[in-house]
Amino acid sequence: MNFGNLGPLELFIILVIVLVLFGARRVPEIGASLGKGIREFKRSINDVQRQVTDPEEERRAERLPAGEPAARTPAQDEPVREPKRLI
Repeated sequence: MNFGNLGPLELFIILVIVLVLFGARRVPEIGASLGKGIREFKRSINDVQRQVTDPEEERRAERLPAGEPAARTPAQDEPVREPKRLI
């Protein structure tokens, strides 16, 4: 399926269908949930890519003495949030 060929009329029709199905109040919630999901997916892809391209950093963390904590990354400090359920 190629989404690059959608014109303004098709996008408008899709928007009207979404409004009818979910209502005007739920559309911003759905958009926010989709945005968060996409950001989390990109973050995961970047983490995997970083592990593949820079395995030396992982090896350094394995060589730390048992009493010394590993350096914390900002992603570890963030609380884990559950996505809102749409249904």
